[in-house]
Amino acid sequence: MQEQLERERKSLTVVGTLPFPEVPVITGDVEYSNGIITISGRWTFPAQRGTAALLGAAYEVLKNHGGGLLRAVLAGDNGQGYGSRAIYRYLVENPDVIRTNVLVFHYLFPDVDWHGKIIIALEKISPRPILIADAGFMYVAKMSGQASLYDLFTPDVGELAFLADEEAPHPFYTRGFLLHENNRLFDLIERAYSHGNAAKNLLVKAAVDHIVVQGQLVATISEPNVPELEAIGGTGDTLTGIVSALVASRLEITDAMVLAAKTNRMAGSLAKPTVATPITNLIEKIPYALNKVLGGAV
Repeated sequence: MQEQLERERKSLTVVGTLPFPEVPVITGDVEYSNGIITISGRWTFPAQRGTAALLGAAYEVLKNHGGGLLRAVLAGDNGQGYGSRAIYRYLVENPDVIRTNVLVFHYLFPDVDWHGKIIIALEKISPRPILIADAGFMYVAKMSGQASLYDLFTPDVGELAFLADEEAPHPFYTRGFLLHENNRLFDLIERAYSHGNAAKNLLVKAAVDHIVVQGQLVATISEPNVPELEAIGGTGDTLTGIVSALVASRLEITDAMVLAAKTNRMAGSLAKPTVATPITNLIEKIPYALNKVLGGAV
């Protein structure tokens, strides 16, 4: 009983979509093995990229270092939004599924109305989960003017430019002059905070990862430098999965961001990737990478 309570105390719930339109809303405990995500022992999906890759990375961290529970709320969505809206409705009608230590929103169709309903549902939960958003739900958090309610965003450089553009209603409409600010990332960070469009913490995924707390740059992570990772889809998803699991394991968010950035890079280095390497090769190296970064043997 005590062990189960401890696992609940470190629980992580991930909400997102999968590129399989026939999948209804499903929820349950997550397992990962040999590149395959399994939900409640019933539904299986390849962890090629996206939310499935995030789940694979989070599972490896919690299994080997955190010991917490990993749950998911998923649905199929081919980008038209029907699966995302089905998830939103399910969460509002079943708020107990978001009663967790850390709640991550990932690939979801941005819908301002449903975002507002989710926030109202979260306000009724005590203690409120630590909120992490990436991809579509990060977009809608900014679009709704409620980004500051979130504890952590994990944008890449293009997404950071969208957060920095106070006029853009969607990443497609980010003004061009902001998209050319790659060499001045902190200018974009300052601009995002000045307009209230950033979470309390930012882990900016880039050639040099930037760790930002309340608008202040506290660390940059550039090693190991593995250029081949830029061509492999899903490395941003694994980084979000790693940091989410570390936060769920009760690490302070700042420490979790630094450790996650180093671990994701180290996992890439250990995988010895080429442009053809699948993201699952990197996921399988995460336990060894985390151990190495923490000072242990590989």
